[in-house]
Amino acid sequence: MSAPRENLVSCAVLLAGGRGTRFWPRSRMRTPKQLLNITGRGTMLRETAARLAPLFSPRNLWAVTNDEQAQAVRAQLSRVPASHILAEPAGRNTAAAIALAAFHLEHDHGDALMAVLPADSYIKDVTRYRKIVRAALNLARTPGTLVVIGVPPTRPETGYGYIERGAAAGRQLGEPVFAVKRFTEKPALPLARRYVKSGRYFWNAGMFFWRVSTFLDCLKEFLPATCSALGTLSSSIGRRGFERELRRIYPKLENISVDYAIMESATRERGHGRVFVIPARVGWSDIGSWTAVYELLAAHEGENVTTGEHLALDATGNFLWSPKKFVAAIGVRDLVVVETPDALLLCPRDRAQDVGKVVKWLEERKLRNLL
Repeated sequence: MSAPRENLVSCAVLLAGGRGTRFWPRSRMRTPKQLLNITGRGTMLRETAARLAPLFSPRNLWAVTNDEQAQAVRAQLSRVPASHILAEPAGRNTAAAIALAAFHLEHDHGDALMAVLPADSYIKDVTRYRKIVRAALNLARTPGTLVVIGVPPTRPETGYGYIERGAAAGRQLGEPVFAVKRFTEKPALPLARRYVKSGRYFWNAGMFFWRVSTFLDCLKEFLPATCSALGTLSSSIGRRGFERELRRIYPKLENISVDYAIMESATRERGHGRVFVIPARVGWSDIGSWTAVYELLAAHEGENVTTGEHLALDATGNFLWSPKKFVAAIGVRDLVVVETPDALLLCPRDRAQDVGKVVKWLEERKLRNLL
């Protein structure tokens, strides 16, 4: 597949407004997952920016976050212009967040290539990942083309959305490209097993590529109210009164993900047929729970992963995060233990997905000191 050559600037938009509730008690409203050092390196946000540095200059990096986290995100991305850190006054899901960034890019560039990427993913094979990102950007040059990266599944995961590939659609910079047949919801385990066995499905890692003009055309078609509301603000970007109007309009926008609102709609519509997936076997993980952190850091199953001094007697497969206290583990297996100054989490590793329920319980009781 070839793409028209135009002098379009390439911009990356990092979605950095999530709370990471499954990483409680370390993850809080002001210090969410993307602002934490989860894997023993830098923060997730800084690792993401460093991974993209050879592809996007700091002046072409953007981030969408929220009011509570904006100052910390600016500090983490100190080389990125402060005006490129966009703060949502209310959470309205990814379609609105991406639209907010798209109108800013249109204001600055007219049109541009736009990579939309989560700020809190882990990539093992960074070199190969960059090659695939280049291929996706090149493919997205074609007007009307929407591109998504698909991760070949390694297990029947029920926590991810899936992408079913259709017919082969050639290659881009040597990478295979497939038409997207459909996007699917998070499946029950039996269905997830069938997806993996078929070889036709990829995990949806939430990495999208398109021209700004392509996205805004789709926004106008599939989310016209959101497009109209944000469009009225575009002429006042950077001027006095923009923030006030944004705070008035934004909470009224439709609360829907870009997957449902744009990608699924464009795939279903007759005459579109320009939604493509590029497979990416790059050692991706969304690191969506403490169990995922254990699996990433453990050299082998059964190893104890710890952050501080410890003693393990007949104890295996535990994740023990207590950097300031000595931990003695005796006869316990497959536990998650995470200590902070004001809270202590204990759960089996296979129940780590339920940590978000703790946050919900705290919210219901308005225990804001623990949030």
